[in-house]
Amino acid sequence: MGRKTKRYRAKSKSIKAKSNCIKDGGKIDLILTKSISRFARNTVDTLTTVRKLKERNVEVYFEKENIYTLDAKGEVMITIMSSLAQEESRSISENITWGKRRSMEEGKFSLAYKHFLGYKKGEDGILEIVEDEAKIIRKIYQLFLEGQTVRMIADYLTKQGIPTPMGRKKWSVSTIMSILQNEKYKGDALLQKTYVADFLTKRVKENCGEIPQYYIKDSHPAIIDPPTFDLVQKEIERRRPERHKLHRSSLFTAKVICGDCGGYYGRKVWHSNSKHRKYIWRCNQKYEEKTACSTPNLDEPTLKAAFVEAFNRMLGDKGQYIARFEEMLPLLADTSKLERQLAEAQNKHSHLMNSLRLYMEENTRQIQDQEEYNRRFSELDTECKKAEEEIEAIQKEILEQSGRKEQIRRCLDELRECGDILDEFDDDLWNSMIESVTVYADEKLEFLFRDGTRIPIQMPKNKKKR
Repeated sequence: MGRKTKRYRAKSKSIKAKSNCIKDGGKIDLILTKSISRFARNTVDTLTTVRKLKERNVEVYFEKENIYTLDAKGEVMITIMSSLAQEESRSISENITWGKRRSMEEGKFSLAYKHFLGYKKGEDGILEIVEDEAKIIRKIYQLFLEGQTVRMIADYLTKQGIPTPMGRKKWSVSTIMSILQNEKYKGDALLQKTYVADFLTKRVKENCGEIPQYYIKDSHPAIIDPPTFDLVQKEIERRRPERHKLHRSSLFTAKVICGDCGGYYGRKVWHSNSKHRKYIWRCNQKYEEKTACSTPNLDEPTLKAAFVEAFNRMLGDKGQYIARFEEMLPLLADTSKLERQLAEAQNKHSHLMNSLRLYMEENTRQIQDQEEYNRRFSELDTECKKAEEEIEAIQKEILEQSGRKEQIRRCLDELRECGDILDEFDDDLWNSMIESVTVYADEKLEFLFRDGTRIPIQMPKNKKKR
């Protein structure tokens, strides 16, 4: 026939192939296609592409429908058949979506196991822990609770030559953060975090309440115990306010606080181009016109020496601290009162939501004074929002109490393992024991330990830095 033909096996190449055919008008005069549904996603795309090809005298033959586009009846038939194909695609997409959501309602779910670190599919279909990978997950959580930033953790794993979940050599901050925040590592599963917004484009959107989500507790074996996972979420929240302003490249970043303005100290370089180069810590707002903080500058040896002194003061009453912490643990572990309050708040919210729904249904069934309806609707809506806020506050309090319990448990472990005196600065102790240190204008440092203990230290005279 003297016609050139090209076969494009991969569907992902189809758009590029059609574009090339349009550009190469004269070189290609016939495109063989299995069916209209394989040619384009919808009627508009099909007709637009076919018309562009016709302008260049390129014909398309749809084998299943037996249609030639240069035929006089071709475009009418294509419009009809393409619309049917589009509707069929929509119906298939809806059926698949319905099936998946039905499975989620029943607590069934699956993972992209190939790219999910720590788990594989077990023989019974339930997630099974891959111990070698689980060690990496536990290490990430441990390093984060020891005070390392997600950037530090990513760099550490990269240097160790540990591949990412995708098999790459370099770890990213986003990968570490997604691991730290993924509830599946504590044995739970939040389903339908995303959804397909358009069946034609297959565009995926984050689910921000548009469709239901399902939370399944204890759905599979946990790699991280729930108290540790909850403590990590609390630590992420604690670091969040200033995270966009601070580059956490040091042990002291986001832990040294100005007693004047309440802002963070930042690390500055003195004599950067000389042999006397050194790092000092200074309030980031020190020379701002509105604040002009009078708190002193600090060098790192001063901070380290002050921490050693504060820690040794705590060790002086080591037995007393351990006894007090042991008494506190059972009290912090008991969240039954808060859980009862939470159940009451949830019941109240459920009742209000039901009242709101019934009120809206009543308005659709019979004519009402719309001004009165809007007023009452606004009242119910406000009460619902207040109930939601109450639920969130109680849940936050439970999480904080659980986190505090875990912090005290970790402090207890550190106190039991350390000797009777600390001779030099220890990175691990600093990260695990210290919540923050506040610097005051009278050159006093106040160390806040993670259990809530506060110990003031006066800066040595020969270490004061202005």
